[in-house]
Amino acid sequence: MKTRLMGLMTAAVLLAAAAGAQDKASGAGDGKKPAAEPPKAEQSATQHSIAIGGKTINYTAIAGTLLVRNAKDEPTASIGYIAYVQRAAGEPGDAGRRPVTFAYNGGPGSSSVWLHMGALGPRRIVTPDAGPTPPPPYHVVDNAYSILDKTDLVMIDPVGTGLSHAAGEAKDKDFWGVDPDIESISRFIAQYVSDNHRWGSPKYLLGESYGSTRSAGIVDYLQTRDHMAFNGVILVSVALDIESIFPLPGNDKSYPLFLPTFAATAWYHHTLPQQPAALEPFLDEVRKFAMGEYASALMKGDALSEPESDAVAEKIHQYTGLSTDFVKKAKLRVREGQFTQELMRNHHVTVGRLDSRFTGVSFNLLGEESDYDPQSASIAAPFTAAFLDYLHSELKFGQGKTYNIENDQIGEVWDFKHRPPGLPFPMPMPNTGLDLAHAMGFNPDLRILVLSGYYDLATPFLATEYMVSHLGLEKAQRSHIQTKYFEAGHMMYVHEPSLKLFKGAIAAFYDATSSHP
Repeated sequence: MKTRLMGLMTAAVLLAAAAGAQDKASGAGDGKKPAAEPPKAEQSATQHSIAIGGKTINYTAIAGTLLVRNAKDEPTASIGYIAYVQRAAGEPGDAGRRPVTFAYNGGPGSSSVWLHMGALGPRRIVTPDAGPTPPPPYHVVDNAYSILDKTDLVMIDPVGTGLSHAAGEAKDKDFWGVDPDIESISRFIAQYVSDNHRWGSPKYLLGESYGSTRSAGIVDYLQTRDHMAFNGVILVSVALDIESIFPLPGNDKSYPLFLPTFAATAWYHHTLPQQPAALEPFLDEVRKFAMGEYASALMKGDALSEPESDAVAEKIHQYTGLSTDFVKKAKLRVREGQFTQELMRNHHVTVGRLDSRFTGVSFNLLGEESDYDPQSASIAAPFTAAFLDYLHSELKFGQGKTYNIENDQIGEVWDFKHRPPGLPFPMPMPNTGLDLAHAMGFNPDLRILVLSGYYDLATPFLATEYMVSHLGLEKAQRSHIQTKYFEAGHMMYVHEPSLKLFKGAIAAFYDATSSHP
C-alpha cells in the first residue's frame, strides 16, 4: 500500500510540474494572459454560373481571409475578400493569363459592399431610382452587367471593415491612415497574386471615391516597389486631391469646382429662375463662369468690390436657384451641406449628397446644413440585407461574425498625411494624383479610365476635371486618360441606364488594354 501511495504521489508531483511548466510557457499563473492563437486564413469556395451578354460564365467564388505579412513575414492583418475566378476550358495555365481586377469602395471606413452588390459582382440588388426603397422583401437578381465576362474579380475590405482586422501585435488603428492603408492593400494584392499564380495576368485596380485615392497610391507602390506592372486603373467618382473637394477654412479652391454640380442639381429639380432645355450645354456655360469670373472673384478675397460681388451673386442665383441674399450672406462661398439644405427648404425637402436626384424630408427647417443624405437612407438597408444574406447563404461564409458594412470610427480618426513620390516630407492633406502621375511615367503603357456622375455632390465632376488636368503629365501621356460622364450620382450604377453605360465603358477599357496590339 505504501509503495502504491508513493507511486501515486510521485505521479501527481510529475503532473503538477508538467502543468506548471505549461502555465509558465503560456503565462498562466503569473497574471499574464495566455498567448493568443496565431490567426489563420479561412476560405469557402462555391461553384456558380451566370449568363452575361448571351454567354454563360462558369466561375468559382472564394470568400475568405488572407493573412497579410510585413517585411519580416510576420502576420499583421487578416483581410477579408471575395474572389470570382472563371472556370475556363483550355490549358491549365490559361487562368494565369486572364485579367484580374482588385476592387474596393472608399470612406475611409467603407466595406466593398456597394460596388459588389451594385455593379461588379454576379448578384445585384435592385432599388428604385432616385427614390426611397420599400421595406423587405428586396429584389436581388443575377447581374447581367457584371464584369465577370471580362475579368476575374477580387473584392477587398480594408482593415476595420467587413471581416478584416489587425493581427499579431498590430492594432486596427495602425492601418487607419493614407499611407498605412496603401501599404496594407498593396501587400494583400502582392500576396494574392503570388498565392494564386497571377503574375502573368493583366492587372487592374478599381476604386470608388476614397478608393480612387487609394488606387493612385497602390499602383505606384506596387509598380515601383514590387515591380508589378498594371494594365489599367479605373477611378470611379474621383478623390485624388482631397483639398479640391473639402472647403476647409482659407481654401477657396473647392467652391468653383462644386458650382456646376449645384447647377445640374437645380436643373434636375426645376428650381432655376430660367430652365434650360438641355443639361450639358448649360453645364458648359456654368463651367466657364466657375473657372473664370467666379474663381477670379474669390481670388480677390476682401479686395473684391461690392458691385463685383453683387454681379457674381446674381450669376450664382441664375445658375443654382439660390437667392442672391443667401449667396451674399455666404460671402459667395456656399458649402455642399448648405446647398442641399437650402435648395428646396421651402418645400420641406433635403437634397441628396451622394446623388442629388434623391430627396428626403427635412428634419430641421431652420438648420444651416442638411443632417443626413436621402440617397444613403434609401439604399443602405437593401444593400446590407442583400449582401449579408448572399454572403451567408450562397457563399457560405462569415456566419457568427460581425461584418462591418461601414465603420464610422475609422473616418473620425483617419490620418490624412501622405508622402507622395519625390517629396522629402508628408503632405497634411493627400493628393495622390502625384502618385498616379509618377506611376504613369514609370509605366508608359498604363491607362486610366475616369467615371463621373453629374449629380455627385461628394466628388463633383468639375473637381475631377481639375484634378486630371493638374497631374503634370507629358503631352503623350494625356491621351492615356479617358473620362465618361453619367446622368446619375456618386454611385451612378444604382441608376440602371447608367449601370448599362458603366459596364459598356469598362468592358471597352478591358478590351483595349488587356492584350498587346
